[in-house]
Amino acid sequence: MGVLDQARQLTFPPGFLWGAATAAYQIEGAATEGGRGPSIWDTFSHTPGRVVGGHTGDVACDHYHRVASDVRLMAGLGLQSYRFSVAWPRVQPTGSGAANQQGLDFYRRLVDELLAHDIEPWLTLYHWDLPQPLEDAGGWPARDTAARFADYTRLVVDALGDRVRYWTTLNEPWCSAFLGYGSGVHAPGRTAGADAVRAGHHLMLGHGLAVQALRAARPQAEVGVTVNLYPVTPATDSPADVDAARRIDGLMNRFFLDPLLRGSYPVDLREDLRQVSDFGHVRDGDLATISTDLDMVGVNYYSRHVVAAPVEARPRPETPAPSSWPGSEDVRFVTRGVPVTDMQWEIDAPGLVETLRRVHDDYTDLPLYVTENGSAFVDTVTDGEVDDVDRLAYFDAHLRAAHAAISSGVPLKGYFAWSLMDNFEWAWGYTKRFGMIHVDYDSQHRIPKSSARWYAEVIRRNGLAAQ
Repeated sequence: MGVLDQARQLTFPPGFLWGAATAAYQIEGAATEGGRGPSIWDTFSHTPGRVVGGHTGDVACDHYHRVASDVRLMAGLGLQSYRFSVAWPRVQPTGSGAANQQGLDFYRRLVDELLAHDIEPWLTLYHWDLPQPLEDAGGWPARDTAARFADYTRLVVDALGDRVRYWTTLNEPWCSAFLGYGSGVHAPGRTAGADAVRAGHHLMLGHGLAVQALRAARPQAEVGVTVNLYPVTPATDSPADVDAARRIDGLMNRFFLDPLLRGSYPVDLREDLRQVSDFGHVRDGDLATISTDLDMVGVNYYSRHVVAAPVEARPRPETPAPSSWPGSEDVRFVTRGVPVTDMQWEIDAPGLVETLRRVHDDYTDLPLYVTENGSAFVDTVTDGEVDDVDRLAYFDAHLRAAHAAISSGVPLKGYFAWSLMDNFEWAWGYTKRFGMIHVDYDSQHRIPKSSARWYAEVIRRNGLAAQ
């Protein structure tokens, strides 16, 4: 690359970590192989009416049997890191007791393949697949689940801690708590506001206990947590809409950021939820455990929320609230007529800058990583190629936003595209595609899309062409 080419590109800092991400239930398949037990997502997806098309993760992308070839695909893209999750029921089929060595052997093989191709493993301990026996015993609303999570963490770190440097405890605890136990649109499909609030707290308590277990076993490990965050904007400057935005921001962002990074729950949030929970499940010492020091914070970013109070006869288009998770019942989520993805999520790249700046300015000086960012679009295979121009444009806009955040002083150290490959998209089954690599679910044939080839060039250049 010549001097002129360098001057014309947006260059990321030296050592910026480029990766892609997946989750175990979404890609592994082999749901009953190798001693794996059932998870809440196995139960949920096999329950009629829960997942579009009756789809399940039984086979998914068959990654369990295709680790070597999938890692070769990663290497072909030049990935520097791969963020994957460990399936708790593959390691501990009942959620307690001794480790299932066959399950750990799978992750040993994966880590060894990654290291052999100079790809840094980035391990997520929990991406929503709670062992079904623990759900039967009460699930995340039960305090004991947090202790079981710490035990499971010890098993994984004992097996992989000598080769894995980066560890994430939880992925998006908001989804686990509020979609799993509040609205019921995710596993385990329960709809009790008090359970959602308790689940959120016990997820964070499990996180804190897991951090302590990791620190004790591997003091040199880099340990963090991943939260899904949204800028929340009032539809108008009316006091009612501004208050609606405050409430949703409390439920979706501050419910987790404040305990994790400040060691407290926001006073206004507790007041908003007083009809649902008195927070009596919070015991002395819990918040100190939850706010155990971290090495980094992962941010998953997809879109912005614009919200309004329920004002009668407001002539404004709107979409149904993602309810009824507690506290959101009378808030309207407003659409603005801007471009959307196939998930109907508004595309708002500047919101990434806003989100990263907020975490840095209001909460922490810790290194930040974008641990998920991506988009679902309808893809077409033509002559063996997938020209996903919309997804490529989405990545381009959000990486420019990431660069802008760094230029403004945010300590952003890496970016993980979601997702490496098309996969089981939770309650949407196989009807939504986020991948940079196209997967034919019948043949399991993989095709790198245009976005994959573009991303490989971004990694090679450590930057983007200037506009």
